[in-house]
Amino acid sequence: MLRTNEKDLVEFLLQCQPGPPKSRASWSVDHRGEPFLLPSIGGITLNVQAGDSAFGLAGDHVEPGVSCTADTHKPFDHPNNSVQIYSCVGNTATIISGDAKGEKGVVLGHHGGSEHVIVDFSRKVKEQLSYSDTIVIHAKGQGLKLIDYPEIVPFNLSPELLKKMKIRQVGDNTLEVPVTTVVPAACMGSGVGASHVAKGDYDIMTSDEQTVREYGLDRMRFGDFVALLDHDNRYGRAYRQGAISIGVVVHSDSLVAGHGPGVTTVLTCAGPMIRPVVDPKANIADIFGIGTVLKTAKKKGGGKKQA
Repeated sequence: MLRTNEKDLVEFLLQCQPGPPKSRASWSVDHRGEPFLLPSIGGITLNVQAGDSAFGLAGDHVEPGVSCTADTHKPFDHPNNSVQIYSCVGNTATIISGDAKGEKGVVLGHHGGSEHVIVDFSRKVKEQLSYSDTIVIHAKGQGLKLIDYPEIVPFNLSPELLKKMKIRQVGDNTLEVPVTTVVPAACMGSGVGASHVAKGDYDIMTSDEQTVREYGLDRMRFGDFVALLDHDNRYGRAYRQGAISIGVVVHSDSLVAGHGPGVTTVLTCAGPMIRPVVDPKANIADIFGIGTVLKTAKKKGGGKKQA
């Protein structure tokens, strides 16, 4: 069991609402120079959830589940900043108004291009939601520390999720962390250079087909834990040889140059203190029994209750 400072963490209730889908006023252009017009950021996305493939959708930067915002008029200002910074992956979100009142979901992460916090709810719950409904996130996790591994820094990670990640201690200063995919440093694009990772995300570029095939990047799913090689996220998103960062996939692939599936950082270190271990089930859907895992279980006549 990893020792943490969980008892010292500050807990907030954060209020938000579903944010309507965004659209561009004109054509977008992909990395090959071709124009396109596709569904994109935001919305109550009915048919996309944790555990689904982040590739193959007729969309660009699609956010699974419900894209939540505190203020649609000031996306880059207070209180949106607070909702983004304090909401952590694995936190519980509860709907407190409307037809879906009382239903609960799980925070998947946040997207910097929209300033949305992305929450997974079942399709049945999403179909009862409206854009005026209120969602409260029980925010806990920012400021989390690993007492015996001070050089490994958590961000945006709920202590509840940390306990379920099957992290294994393999030495005085090394942790094995299950991931579905190992991403080479050269693939990290939009978002590199941000001053901190307590909000937003950054993208895994997928414009080079050979690299996508070599590393199996097109097998990534929403909610996957992935290892970002040679990336140090302690004081912003930076390249550093030997560093390792672990993130969660929060939005779909993109056709735009410099973009691709988005990742919210949850663990980072400046050296090889994190050892990624490939596990196809290193995904929030599998860990919490939500998303595609919940849907599959229901089809078989059983299933876990949505977290």
